[in-house]
This record gives sequence, C-alpha cells and structure tokens, in this order.
Amino acid sequence: MLVTLVLLVFGVMLFDMRGRLKAAEHRLALLEGGIGDAPFPARYRRADGDGDDDAGVKTAAPASVVERRVAMDTAPPHPMPAVVIDRRSSEGGTHSPARSASDEVREIDAPFPPDDGEKAEGIDMAVERPARPSFSFEDLFGRRLPIWAGGVTLAVAGVLLVKYSIDAGLLAPLVRVVLGLLFGGALIGGAEAALRLEDRVRDARVRQALAGAGLATLYAAILAAHMLYGLVGPGIAFAGLAGVTGLAMALSLRFGAPSALLGLVGGLAAPALVEAGQPNVPLLSCYLALAVGGLCVLSRTQRWMWLGVSALVGGAGWGVVMLAMGALDWASSLSVGLLVLMLGMALPVLAFSGTRAALLRMGAAVAAAGQMAALVATGGFGLLQWGLFGLLSLMLVWLGRDAALRPLAAIGAGVALLLAAVWPQPEMGHFALVMLGMVAIYGGAALLRVWRGALIEAGQIAGLALGGFAVALGQCWRVGLDGEFALLALAAAGLPGAAMAMGWRCGTRREDARFVTLASAAALLLVVAGGLGLPEWSLAMVIAAVAAALLRLAALAEDRRVEWSGWGFAFGALVVLAGSDDVVRLWGEAADEPGWQGVMRWAAGAAMAALFAWRARFAEGRMVAQGVAVLLAYGAVAQTVPALWVPVGLALGLAMLAEGARRLAVGRMAPALGVALALVALWAAWPLGIWLGRVLLSLVGEPVLVRDLPGIGEVARRIALPAMALGLALWRGGSAVDAVGRRIGCCVAAVLGGVAAHVAFKQLFALGSLAEVTRLALAERTLWEAVLMGLGFVALRGRIALARFHPLRKAGENVERAVGTCLIAAGLGHLLVYSVVLHNPLWFPQAVGRWPLLNLLPVVLALAFVALKVADGWSRRMADGVRMALIALFGVALLRQLFVGSLLTVRGVGQVEDILRSVLALALAIGFLLWGIRGQAQAANARDWRIASLLLMLFAVAKVFLFDASGLTGLLRIASFLALGFSLIGIGWLYNRLLREPVNNSATIAA
Repeated sequence: MLVTLVLLVFGVMLFDMRGRLKAAEHRLALLEGGIGDAPFPARYRRADGDGDDDAGVKTAAPASVVERRVAMDTAPPHPMPAVVIDRRSSEGGTHSPARSASDEVREIDAPFPPDDGEKAEGIDMAVERPARPSFSFEDLFGRRLPIWAGGVTLAVAGVLLVKYSIDAGLLAPLVRVVLGLLFGGALIGGAEAALRLEDRVRDARVRQALAGAGLATLYAAILAAHMLYGLVGPGIAFAGLAGVTGLAMALSLRFGAPSALLGLVGGLAAPALVEAGQPNVPLLSCYLALAVGGLCVLSRTQRWMWLGVSALVGGAGWGVVMLAMGALDWASSLSVGLLVLMLGMALPVLAFSGTRAALLRMGAAVAAAGQMAALVATGGFGLLQWGLFGLLSLMLVWLGRDAALRPLAAIGAGVALLLAAVWPQPEMGHFALVMLGMVAIYGGAALLRVWRGALIEAGQIAGLALGGFAVALGQCWRVGLDGEFALLALAAAGLPGAAMAMGWRCGTRREDARFVTLASAAALLLVVAGGLGLPEWSLAMVIAAVAAALLRLAALAEDRRVEWSGWGFAFGALVVLAGSDDVVRLWGEAADEPGWQGVMRWAAGAAMAALFAWRARFAEGRMVAQGVAVLLAYGAVAQTVPALWVPVGLALGLAMLAEGARRLAVGRMAPALGVALALVALWAAWPLGIWLGRVLLSLVGEPVLVRDLPGIGEVARRIALPAMALGLALWRGGSAVDAVGRRIGCCVAAVLGGVAAHVAFKQLFALGSLAEVTRLALAERTLWEAVLMGLGFVALRGRIALARFHPLRKAGENVERAVGTCLIAAGLGHLLVYSVVLHNPLWFPQAVGRWPLLNLLPVVLALAFVALKVADGWSRRMADGVRMALIALFGVALLRQLFVGSLLTVRGVGQVEDILRSVLALALAIGFLLWGIRGQAQAANARDWRIASLLLMLFAVAKVFLFDASGLTGLLRIASFLALGFSLIGIGWLYNRLLREPVNNSATIAA
C-alpha cells in the first residue's frame, strides 16, 4: 500500500512538474535580468549621463527581491513592483562601475515598461530580454529532482526506522514514539533553519523536502503510539493527528507546494504501518477526514488543484481498503459512511473552484455513490447503512441545484434502485421504508425542479416510478398478490401523473420531451396495473385503451410527441393480439378460448385503430391505421362466425365498407378497401391455387377432371360470393377510389368470377374419367368456348350495360369494349390451345360425331372464324394465317371422319383416303389461289393466300411423286397422276389468266 501511494503521488508530481518549473524559471528570470517574452514587468535600470546603458547596471542582490504571486485565473495581471537600483550620490549623480555599498534598492509600482523616451526623474527605464529557459536531462534529474526524492526517502526512512525498531525489539514503545516525534520535529526545524539561512543554502527545495519528511514522521509516530502500542487513547491520538494536519497546512503556506506534496504522501502512507491486528476503523476514518480535509482546504487557498485531486483519490483509496476488510460493526460503518460523505460531497466543495470544479465535484460524487453502495452491500443492507445512503442522497439532491451537477440526483437514484434490486431477501417493512425514503428524496426534489429544469428531472421521475415498481415486483411478488401489486402500479403511476398535472400550465412544456416522458411512464404503469389486476385475456384491451387515451391527451396537450408514444402502445396492442391463442381463427382453425373473449379483444383493437385513423395527426400513420382497423375488425368477426362462412362475412363487410366510402372523398378509404380486398383474395387463394395447378397441368396435355377441382360449395363461399360482393362494391363505391384502384378491383373480380364460372361449368358434364373425356371433352370445350365468345359479343354490342355501373359513361363504354374483347380472346385462345393444339381430335382420342358434316368439327371451325373476325382488328395477317391452318386441319379431319367415323385416332390409312388427301391438298391450293386472286384488290395480304396455295401445291406434287407413285398400282396410280397433271395445268392457267401474265412473253417461254 505504501509503495502504491508513493507511486501515485509521484506520478501526480511529475504530471504537474512542467508547469511548476516554468513558474520557477519566470521568477529566476526576474532575478537575473528580465522575463523574456512573458507579460510580466521587467527589471529597470538607471543609466549615466552619457547614455551608456550597460555600463552602470548591477544586478540586485537576491535578498532585495520582494516576491509576489500574480493571480492569472480570471483577470489580467496586476501591476507588479519592479526592482530598481538607484545609485544616485551627492556628487551629482555620477556612479562607479563597481558595486557600492550605498546602492539603494527600491520597489516601485509600474504596470509595464513605459514607451520609448518616457523616463522617470533621474531613472532610465529599459528592458532586457534574456533567452528563453531551457531544460535538459542533466538539469532535471541532476539538479532538480534529487532534493525532492531525498525528502520522500527521509520520510520512508523514518517509517522504516520505526518498523525496524519494532521488529528487532531494540527500544521500548514509548521511546520509539518519542524518538519518532523528535525526529519529525528535528526535520521541521531543519527546514526552518534552511529558510533562515537562505543566503547560504540558496535552494528552496531543501527546506521543502525537510518539512515534508518531518510531517510524515510525525503522522507515523502518533498513529503508532495509539494503534500499535496503545500508549494514548483515541482522544489524544485524534488531537495529535489534528495538530499535525494543522502544522502541515501552516508549513505548506510557509515552504510552498513541495512541502504540501510530501506531506500528502506521508499523511496518506501513515496508515500503512498497521499491518497486523484489527485496525481502529473509526479513528482511521477521522484521521483520513482531517488529513484529506486539510489538504483540500490548502488546495483551494493556494489554487493547487493537483493537491486536492490527489488527496481525494488517496482518501477514496483508503475507503476502498476499509470496505474490503469485510463486514463492519455499526461504529465502523458509521465512520466509514461519514468519511465517504466528506470525501464525495463536502471536501470537493472546499477544494475546487473555477471552470473545472463542476466536473471534479461530479466525479467525486459518483465515486462516493459507488463506495456508499459498497458499504450498504457489505454491511448487510442494514438500516444504518441505508440511513447513510439517505444522507448521501440528500447531498446529491442539494448539489443538483447547480445546472452542471443535475445528473447527480439521477445517478444516485439509479444506484439506489440497483441496490434495492440486489437486496437479498429483504424484510418487507424495512424494504418498504427504504423505497419510500428514496422516492421521497429523489422524487420530491425532481417534482420541484422538473418544470424549472431540463429533461433529466422528467427522466428521473419516470425511472423512479418504473424502476421502483419493477424492483418491488421482483423482490416481493408472491402468488396471489397480483391485486396488491396492481394497486402499487397505480400508485407508482401517480408520481409521473402528479408531475404532468404540475406542468400542465407551464409555458415551456411543449419545448422538449419532458411531458411525453412522464406520460409514457404513467401509461406503461397503467398497462402493468391492468395486466396484473384484470384477467390475462384483457391485456390487449388495456393497452388499446391506454393508446387511445394517449392520442386524446396529445390533442389536449397539443404535443405531437405524446401521439408518437400512443403509436408505440398501439403497436404493443397489435403484438399482444398477434400472440393470443384465438389468432388461429383468422384462417379458419378452432381456438381453445371462448369466442366472446376474442371478440372483445379484437373489437377493442379495431376501435383503437379506427380512432388513430380518424384523429391522428400523422398522415401516413392514419393510412396504416385504417388498414389495421379493417384487419382487426375482420379478426373480431372471425371469433364468432363459423369458419365456413367467414369468407362470406368478409365479402359482405367489403360491400358495406364500399357503401360507406361513397360519402367520403376519393381515396379516403382506399387503404381500408385495399386490406379488405387483400383478405378476400387470401381466402380465395387456396381454391384458386388448386384450380391453377390443374390448369397448368392441362397445358401439358393432362385433362381437367371435375374431381381434381375444388368443391362447388367451397368455390361458392370463397370465390363466387366474394366476387359478387366485390362487383357490388365496385358498383356502389367505385367513385371512392381512383382509376388504379378500380382497375385492380375489376381484375380481381374478373379472375374470381371467371374461376367460379369455370368450376361451375365443369359440373355440367362432370368428366370424372378418361373414358368420359374421350366421349364428351370436345363437346364440353366447344360449349365453354361458345359461352365465352357469346358473352364477349354481347358485351361488344353494349347489351350488358356495364356503362351504368361506371361513374363516367364514356369510361364505362370503354370498359364494355375491353370486357367483350377479353372474353372473345379468351374463347379463341382456349379453342386454339386445347381444341387445335393439345386435344386435337386428329391425335387426341375424342369423339367428334358419327354423321359427316353433322358433327362438332364444323361448329369448332365456325366458332373460330367468328372469333377471328374480331381478331382482324388486331392483326389481319395473323388472323388469315390461323384461318388457313384451321381450314387445312378441318379438311383433313372431315376426310378422316368419312372413313373412320367419330373417333379420328384409329390407326391405319387406306389407299383411297391417302389419294383423297392429295386431292384435298390440290383442292385447297386451288381454293386458296382463287381467294387470293379475288381479294387482291381489297386486301393487302391477298398474296399470303396465293403463297399458301403454292405451298399446298408443292406438298401435293411431292406427295404424289414420292409416296403415292410408290404406294399405288394400276389405275389408282394413273388416276393420281392424271389428277395432279390437270390440277397443275389449271393452276398455271389461273395464274396466267387472272394475273394477266403475257402468254407469248419470250422471257417466260425461254424460262
């Protein structure tokens, strides 16, 4: 411990060394001829009559110098006396080069050297600027430090001497103490002798080192007399220590800062002599209080801040040592507590002043709070220890009057709550007394200052209310005490509530977050009270009610910060609802709790969200709250309505919401309608997914069977009725949303209605097996395509009257055209994809009918041509290409039906059928050519028909020569070639005749 203290103080000494040496150099420069660039007055010299300034200047003797300390803290330097050597004689003012005994050294007050040319009577004042002082390793460690280190060594030597005499048993205890006192007095006497013999010693550090060593020796001797030998009682020891402390202060004033520094080291190191046995903690505490107090007072008077800081750090270190000894009795606890109070509260006030005083006082107070907390913990949390902590709390509150020290009260409150939280198994009465005392001290002071101070007081009140209740709940809660703690939470909420009431008429209430801090704390405690005092299932209702109350309070207080707090509680209500057991009812599952509880919870949340959507000032938040209100209202409905009918109730709610939106501005209810629409879509997602999966499989040739689709009842509840309700909503409330919203709603309604219609239509034929698909699939598709196309043509002709359901008639007509076009395109696409490509009767087994021409094939072709009439408006050339392909496939299918009957996928082709295919190709080629020639003047794409004709002709020629010639014999082969020949001649004649190509064209003949 001794070595640690020595190193600590030696480090402080080195830290302060540079400034102290600079001051010493300034004074030395004053003696030797000036101070250079420093703003201090310089030495004045008297010159002779011939103007030689340097001839007659003699340095004043050191004994003639009057030292004055110039205060430089806040004001400019005061005028400083200048040392003037006046050598005027009776012979007329002449002077001798040598120093005369009659030289008169006088002190005059001159603020600064006068301007050039300004002279006092008989005195020439000039300034001599010496070089700046320099430092070197040899100068520092060879000339300056050894003397101070010697003083410390003497003090340690005195301590070791006493210890050696004890260990060796050389002297009696009384003799040891007396010798120690004599040795200390001798050292102090030597310091005084060095001061009086300054002309010979010529070094102030000698007396400073001797004085410090003597003080340390006196401290050690008095402590040893009482604590080791028992020669004197506590009273005498106390008086002796007090006397030495006073002597140290007096010697510091006489011998300067080094004496105070060595006295600090010796005084704080003296208790380290007690190495065995149980020390007298009260006496040691008194000694430390006196020693540190004297040093702090000296620090304040001499402006040696380093001395006060070092003394307080050393005292705090000894406090830690005493606390580390373990459990203390009541006297020891009291003495240590009082010492901590002095070190942390009283002495920093005496020791420090100036700009850094507040920071140092705050640091000391925080350290004191920590040590007092350790005293309470090591003392078994007794009432005595808590009483000392209460005294500390009062001092912290008192110091908090200063704006710079206001955080101290909050720090003390936090430490008190932490101590109460770690109090092991407290007795209920003692715990209540301590908590009430802390709330009275910290809460009462904060209540008085909260509307005259800053945010920290509001935070202190909120922390006391919340933290105090949390600590009480953690320490004292038992099963069956929920009601009592609910009342306690209400009482705790009264503290911030009282602060809010006190500041309601305060003009600066809206300038910062004090009011919202108090309101949030009170609201949180109200929620806790409701959660403890009411049934568990009502917690969401309590939070929703508190959030609504905060929203109303924000409007009354005209403070938007309170509204933000309300948003936070509203989010908490949502979290609680999302974590409840009845949330499973939202997607149709059964819950364990009764439905009426869930209805109350979700209805309260919906009412809260609706209130925020209506009254909140946060515009974006209002939009979100509107959608949340619809979601929570749906949750309330889902608690009572059976799961099967929840989609229907949701659809009716959407229609009612749209009806109510008609009376509001456009877009005002858009979020609510959007959420309702999203819920409708989510309920329809499952049957829609099943239907979409079967549709995707059908695109690879898998037939759609009725058993693979969702049930008709489920489709009616989840898809059909919501689609109807959505259509009604668009009809009644379409004007309440913008164009984009209407388009989205129309698309959703169209998809839902189309899927419902398709599933219902599939019930007519009820194809449940592949055999039924073969027998009826073509008839089912043809009827479905006819229905789609028929509805499309009706819509195009305006027979559906969709314009009546649109707020703008012109836009309604556009909607009719769009719907009609989409229906026709859907029918045509269905026909081409399924009846022509995937499930074509030529390669997929499907019955077309037994009668030639009186079957389904002409119907399919007619439907396609009717739809392609509308497609001409999109792309005539593409429509003609589709017509050519359909005509070719239709001809092949009819020819095939003539030979094989209703099922066209029968294997094998006869020779006659094969020849007729070639004839059919030639006939189609002639027909395409005639159509292309006839429409040449009317259509720009007539050439496409002629090109198709040539392609069919080439196909027929290739087939006849490559396949028919090798596969036929006899008359059939001859007939095939005859037909091909006459056809080619006819086609060529038509091209030459009708396209007006010259017959005798030489180029053509040559070709």
